[in-house]
Amino acid sequence: MSSTGNTLRLILGDQLNPRHSWFRTVDPQVIYVLMEVRQETDYVLHHAQKILAIFAAMRDFARQLRAAGHRVRYIALDDASNRQSITENLTALARHYQARHVEWQAPDEWRLDEQLRAWAAQQSLTTAQVDSEHFLTTRTEMAELFAGRKQWLMEHFYRHMRRRFALLLDAQGKPEGAQWNFDHDNRKPWPGSPAEPVDARPVHDHRELWEMLQRCGVASFGDPQAGHMRWPVSRDEALMCMEAFMQTTLRHFGDFEDAMSSRAQRLFHSLLSFALNVKMLDPLELARRAEAAYRSGDAPLAAAEGFIRQIIGWREYVRGIYWSQMPGYEQRNALDHHTPLPDWFWSGKTRMRCLQQAIGQSLQTAHAHHIQRLMVIGNFALLAGLDPQALHGWYLGVYIDAFEWVELPNTLGMSQWADGGLIATKPYVSSGAYIHRMSDYCDGCAYDHKQKLGAQACPFNALYWDFFVRHTATLGRNPRLGMVYRQLQKMPDEQREALHAQAAGIRSRLGDL
Repeated sequence: MSSTGNTLRLILGDQLNPRHSWFRTVDPQVIYVLMEVRQETDYVLHHAQKILAIFAAMRDFARQLRAAGHRVRYIALDDASNRQSITENLTALARHYQARHVEWQAPDEWRLDEQLRAWAAQQSLTTAQVDSEHFLTTRTEMAELFAGRKQWLMEHFYRHMRRRFALLLDAQGKPEGAQWNFDHDNRKPWPGSPAEPVDARPVHDHRELWEMLQRCGVASFGDPQAGHMRWPVSRDEALMCMEAFMQTTLRHFGDFEDAMSSRAQRLFHSLLSFALNVKMLDPLELARRAEAAYRSGDAPLAAAEGFIRQIIGWREYVRGIYWSQMPGYEQRNALDHHTPLPDWFWSGKTRMRCLQQAIGQSLQTAHAHHIQRLMVIGNFALLAGLDPQALHGWYLGVYIDAFEWVELPNTLGMSQWADGGLIATKPYVSSGAYIHRMSDYCDGCAYDHKQKLGAQACPFNALYWDFFVRHTATLGRNPRLGMVYRQLQKMPDEQREALHAQAAGIRSRLGDL
């Protein structure tokens, strides 16, 4: 490092990677900067646990850096000098430390990337953006791979990644088990056994931090669980959680990864996504550890493959979608849906037991697994015609692992088909039958999953058929929906009209369901 002045290095709240090359040497002229700012607590309404977990992890990371001998400037939310803006704080800190140079790791969200780029263009000091050293692909790599293709199919990208990193390949370089994807083996409902494993995550008391957030007037929603929060705050804790999952839980993950149960919220999911998305864990180490579990006989091939596909396939894929389509992707609304979210998205108080369970769990724990997000909450939102931008804001706020680069393509693309089919070849919707098959949510529900018409009919059923009628002009020629439209054509006119009237009634009183 040059002796001509101090250097500030900004670390964002989702860049808590202690193995970054920045930290290999200690330099007294380098000051690492972490900051809690209203800019980040307030840009969307967040779940209380999300704010608490990120701030607690940032504070622990600062402690680790200091213990390693680094200079650290940590700006707490209630510091008198806090300007509550990342760039305004940087300007003040550069002046205070007489810094000649400011560096930051590439942000994962377009808004922060643009904010720092615009700030840097106005500075007289020198600036530099470095790689976060986390992802397996560059921002533009997937766009280059799919150049000229109308649809960017994840399966093509996933096979490319498996070959590139030699994951689950045999001695001839072919996929283990002679197939790339074992998804059809991973769709079993959970019958109640094997038992859900013990929650191996640490317990933290963040009540003091929660009191500070309340004192500062930070708005949030959901259950803070401040006195007994279960999210890791350091890489060591995250590694412990990873090992517990790989040794005891991965073996059952594949079979039941799509299952839902009111008796077991976690089932066999890793709950490692928060630690992964704030970079305590590395995606390749997770994938290689899952492969090792398969090689050692601790997990079947279908389970290891399904987990690895989520990490090196889907996660990297949606990031590539995000950076190729921003800005502008966040405004897409291909089906022209504009209905506001019902109030029960913030309370869970609906008589539809599946949504009561999925939303209630989200509010309680700041987490729900992919089928709850996609095939219960997202499914209903799409069938009911809810505004995809409003839903995006809710998903971004409610889930502890939600950062825009990963959440936005999942919500607007995969869940709501708002991008017109760039990600999903067809909308992911179902009637009540799918939810009944994959869960116990229909047991004791105020609605009957078998009925399509009448006061006790499951709202999903009429909404499902009416969705396809309403969007015939857009979806009617989709080859993957041929069976649906053939069934509609065979329906008597009076049945179609009755389903339409039922759906219209449901959509007119969403808040009372």
